[in-house]
Amino acid sequence: MILIWMIGILLAGGILCWLAAQWFPVLAKWIALLTVIADMALACTFFVVYKTFPHSDNSWFIDYQVNWIPSLGISLHLALDGLSIVLLLLTFFLGILAVLCSWNEIKEKTGFYFFNLLWTLAGISGVFVAMDLFLFYFCWEIMLVPMYFLIIIWGDTNRRYAAYKFFIFTQAGSLFLLLAILALYFIHGQQTNNYTFDYFSLLKTVLEPTTEKWIMLGFLIAFVIKLPMIPFHNWLPDAHSEAPTAGSLILAGLLLKTGAYGILRFVLPMFPEAAASIAWWAMLLGVIGIVYGALLAFAQTDLKRLIAYTSVSHMGFVLVGIFSFNEIAMQGVVMQILTHGISTGALFVMAGMLKERLHTRDITKMGGLWTSMPAMGGVAILFTMASSGLPLLGNFIAEFFILLGTFNINTTLSVIASVGLVLSALYSLRMMQQVFMGQPATTTTVKDISARELIIMVALSISIVALGLYPQPVMDTVQHLSFTIHPLLHE
Repeated sequence: MILIWMIGILLAGGILCWLAAQWFPVLAKWIALLTVIADMALACTFFVVYKTFPHSDNSWFIDYQVNWIPSLGISLHLALDGLSIVLLLLTFFLGILAVLCSWNEIKEKTGFYFFNLLWTLAGISGVFVAMDLFLFYFCWEIMLVPMYFLIIIWGDTNRRYAAYKFFIFTQAGSLFLLLAILALYFIHGQQTNNYTFDYFSLLKTVLEPTTEKWIMLGFLIAFVIKLPMIPFHNWLPDAHSEAPTAGSLILAGLLLKTGAYGILRFVLPMFPEAAASIAWWAMLLGVIGIVYGALLAFAQTDLKRLIAYTSVSHMGFVLVGIFSFNEIAMQGVVMQILTHGISTGALFVMAGMLKERLHTRDITKMGGLWTSMPAMGGVAILFTMASSGLPLLGNFIAEFFILLGTFNINTTLSVIASVGLVLSALYSLRMMQQVFMGQPATTTTVKDISARELIIMVALSISIVALGLYPQPVMDTVQHLSFTIHPLLHE
């Protein structure tokens, strides 16, 4: 029941923000902030109590189910394990920072803005805990529609084009997902005479190899579009570059992670043989994404598009790690999900701060900002080094584990993927050089980080350093992953 309250708090908070803004626009900001802080407190409680929970294979910390539409086999089935807890912590942590990012940036339709922001977070939270496939699809759609409004209403100059492209790509993937869910629903019903969308029941469905592969592809296409995987990445740079700062933070830090989560939770456990049959191709596309995304990032002059293409590169490591079916690599995948959300999210926040001050995203029109913005320059160095995989920072742990786990599985692809680390250093150093070093592009004094912005960047900085120095709590939390992929894993 507490999981329903967790999602309900966000939904109710969003409605309150919309209503309160009609009379007191400032009140909407505080309602949004307190709402996400309340859910963060719940997630922290889950994490602390989970550490003392007696674990066993396939054990679930919370498993709540009540009938919703019993005639169709649809229930409100929500469950929580270590993976879900880690992702909920990331969701609410970045959610708090997204509200703070929007504090002064959003000046029009404030109530509706925070309504969409909180409902996006509610949809994402639902995706991470839904164990009924109809409910999962429902939450999957809930998180997309408010994000569309965030881009098209509060985005930059080409926001309509970016919002339409985002919506078309994601809805096309959602259509494949819906068809695959319905196919699984009817096949299971014909076999057992029990028509249900329950995840644990559908896990037991017996599928012919060809049928299994086609249904698996329906799930996989929806998830890799969101990841995103080459060649389904085309929507990402436009959505990132045109979205408001908080929108970019949530896109990079959370929405991309729902694709990785979907593969871990649904594709591998439900279709193990079909997933194994395409593993080499998936790893190959992941490696292509690592190298291609890094090269495209190096070629960009738009700061937000540059950071967007780094996401394509870094999420390629996630795909490689998942389809290596290796326990060490899987640990790296979870770390990459967390650290990429923090480091890339921080870079997008920084890009938003620079855009607010300089009114441009073109790095060729920047330069020499270190003189007037030393605090932001220091933060930028930290997160560009994190993005490059510097030791002692969280991204290094993640990428090292993925490469270590995949080396014995496919040495060639692992070696090529490691080239991405070199390329990431190149585009990161180029970005630092263009923005903060060299001759100042303007004689106007630029204000350094404010107190509110300092709180955001300090929180992100502490997180990425802590994960780099002491990742063990995360490793322990996801050690007993509940998705049943153990027969596929290589020690």
